[in-house]
Amino acid sequence: MGSGAPRGQGQTIRLPQGASLSDFADRINANPGSLVQEMFNLGEMVTATQSCTNETLELLGAHLGFEVSIVSPEDEDRELLARFDIDIDADVDEERLVIRPPVVTVMGHVDHGKTKLLDAIRSTNVVAGEAGGITQHIGAYQVHVPHGEDGIDRAITFIDTPGHEAFTAMRARGAQATDIVVLVVAADDGVMPQTIEALNHAQAAEVPIVVAVNKIDKENANPAKVRQELTQYGLVAEEYGGETMFVDISAKSRINIEGLLEAVLLTADAALDLRAPIDGPAQGIAIESHLDRGRGPVATVLVEKGTLNVGDSIVAGRAYGRVRAMLDENGTPVPSAGPARPVLVLGLTSVPGAGDTFLATDDDRTARQIAEQRQARRRAAEMASRTGRVTLENLFDQLKEGEKTTLNLILKGDGSGSVEALEDALVKIVVSDEVQLRIIHRGVGAVTQDDVNLASASDAIVIGFNVRAEGRIRELADREGVEIRYYTVIYQAIEEIETALKGMLKPIYEEVELGSAEIREVFRSSRFGNIAGCIVRTGLIRRNSKARLLRDGAVISDNLTIAGLRRFKEDATEVREGFECGITLGNFNDIQLGDVIETWELREKPRG
Repeated sequence: MGSGAPRGQGQTIRLPQGASLSDFADRINANPGSLVQEMFNLGEMVTATQSCTNETLELLGAHLGFEVSIVSPEDEDRELLARFDIDIDADVDEERLVIRPPVVTVMGHVDHGKTKLLDAIRSTNVVAGEAGGITQHIGAYQVHVPHGEDGIDRAITFIDTPGHEAFTAMRARGAQATDIVVLVVAADDGVMPQTIEALNHAQAAEVPIVVAVNKIDKENANPAKVRQELTQYGLVAEEYGGETMFVDISAKSRINIEGLLEAVLLTADAALDLRAPIDGPAQGIAIESHLDRGRGPVATVLVEKGTLNVGDSIVAGRAYGRVRAMLDENGTPVPSAGPARPVLVLGLTSVPGAGDTFLATDDDRTARQIAEQRQARRRAAEMASRTGRVTLENLFDQLKEGEKTTLNLILKGDGSGSVEALEDALVKIVVSDEVQLRIIHRGVGAVTQDDVNLASASDAIVIGFNVRAEGRIRELADREGVEIRYYTVIYQAIEEIETALKGMLKPIYEEVELGSAEIREVFRSSRFGNIAGCIVRTGLIRRNSKARLLRDGAVISDNLTIAGLRRFKEDATEVREGFECGITLGNFNDIQLGDVIETWELREKPRG
């Protein structure tokens, strides 16, 4: 208590995630050293500059009489932008609002025809280029359809989310930027686990749902069954007196695609106020990004407010830059993009994360400063979550953790969404407390020299997802003994990493009894010591196997070895049940008539 740290009277201290004791000390005008001492008094060892977990900061606050409020990343971002006079939540005057197209996300179970449906809508073939027939990226496309009796041209923006369950993280983000969800359910298959998963995402995002009942031209199609099954999950068809529009389609045969688009527009008009300001600096969300060999970092962004122009300075998450060029979904250059318009942006200095918000700023300097501060903040939060709390009690356990087997991984992929989804799936693999998985670096683009050097220094394996190492880098990896594994389908990577982790477990051995022999006679020998004349009662007795001696059911000696084994005058390797033999137990001579020699061996036990 006498360490000099000031005491609060219930005052509230606002701290960002991953703050250090120095940050805390700044807020309460204290010496950081005094807070280190206070933490030590509380039984925790924390340095002044170490990123602390939320629990550590709250514990110290309670001890000193301060109420610690951890600022959420969103609020922290708002405060950061406010320093640059940017208010992303500012109210917009009614006269500035214009009607914008609805943003539609297509969701559903794997292989129920989501990409085929987008094919039918865009009349292009995306499926052919996908590994294993599974969509690996989020793509965004805008289509124009005539609507109503007058045939007014209306635009709809579609976001295509990946179909495999390992991409849950990306799919959840797909729902964040969405106005309407089209839930694709196969009429011949019905409601499946990922259908429910997609439905949960859509309901959590509180967006209207239009159900596309696909594959109605198949023989065993049963659209009525789909309607019935979905009523259990709160989706009641309009024909049953509910509010959800169900549209029977066939993406493959292009049946009733217009009806689905009509249903999307009707739902948008009935349930949503789709207006946004078209003027002013652009704001929106990065849907997907990747590193292109010729063009550098490329991000697919969806503008939500304002207009994005070529030449604008933008910041997207921790990436920043100037818009060098913008392309639409067909690769055609566009000079500007308004609300609900997806475009490919070139000119960023690094690859933003899938789901990062982006905004246009007044100049390059502002964009760079925002990105750098976000980077520093994210690093501090990551350090805190990685460090965990070291208490005096668990310090020994932490030191002992060195005995654990760790598999270090470096993840490289062709898109930030893919890398994130892969990381998300890998960290969920639980094999045993004895082995742990550490992802020490993740990035977008080909495997580089830095990746190989880092892998060599930290004894890591490099995972390349849809990316490869160049010839020179491959040679370096061979020289350094670094393993690089390539994958194109995400669950193949998960399967192999899980197998590798299981292989790293130390084997478990169990004792297996081989046989037992009863001593019928004891022979004294000046050369061999006492020799036991025995009859094998069960199993077999094998030379050099482990043995124990039992007398009246009690173990006299446990750690013995069958040193000599003879049948009559010949040496034997093993003697089976019912036969007589002579046994010597090395230097152990305390044997008597009626004693039992049991032999056993250790065998590796398969893990469940």
